[in-house]
Amino acid sequence: MKRKSFAVFGLGRFGGTLVKEFHDMDIEVIAIDKNEEKVNDYMNLATFAVCADVIDETILNHIGIRNVDHAFVSFGDNMQSSILTSMLLKEIGVPQVWAKAQNDYHSKVLKKIGVDRVIHPERDVAKRIAHHIVSDKMIDFIELSKDHSMVEIVATKKIDGCSLAELNIRANYGCTIVGIQRNDSFVISPPADEVVKINDILIVIGNNKDISLFEKKGV
Repeated sequence: MKRKSFAVFGLGRFGGTLVKEFHDMDIEVIAIDKNEEKVNDYMNLATFAVCADVIDETILNHIGIRNVDHAFVSFGDNMQSSILTSMLLKEIGVPQVWAKAQNDYHSKVLKKIGVDRVIHPERDVAKRIAHHIVSDKMIDFIELSKDHSMVEIVATKKIDGCSLAELNIRANYGCTIVGIQRNDSFVISPPADEVVKINDILIVIGNNKDISLFEKKGV
């Protein structure tokens, strides 16, 4: 299977962190920024680091951007460059283009031009922290859409020793357990006869209202 390749446009805190993470995972990544100093900082972390004007299609073609599977546009304060770069990447034919948005207006424009996913790092982190703080059972929260999320919920004594079939969570609460983390092991798509143990971490997907009900009454 061909390994995916990535490109990161903009080497600020967000883009730079992406490059570092891809490097640590031994994943091929091209790092692009018009600031030569920033490019030099990531020269040894990226597979290929380029100092370039990212809204020049000739340059993008020269560095082989059309061959990457996934591009991240993460300019911190230049909305125009973000929009133009995202548009150009879609026109070139990059399969997946994700872009960081500064505000709701920026987000709307990015969606209009066909960006595959718009990222709001500060807002998303704030939501995760808020959900973590207000709940004793929920330890992580990832927003999938406006109304749906994936969360990690700690199994309490209330459901210790119960099988998923006995709990019947989908019928009773409308959400689904897609995985169970137990110590160092992880059960993906657990079968109906899987028995839940206290302190298991349940990976739950569903409508936000259904998840909230399950967290309050189900565990």
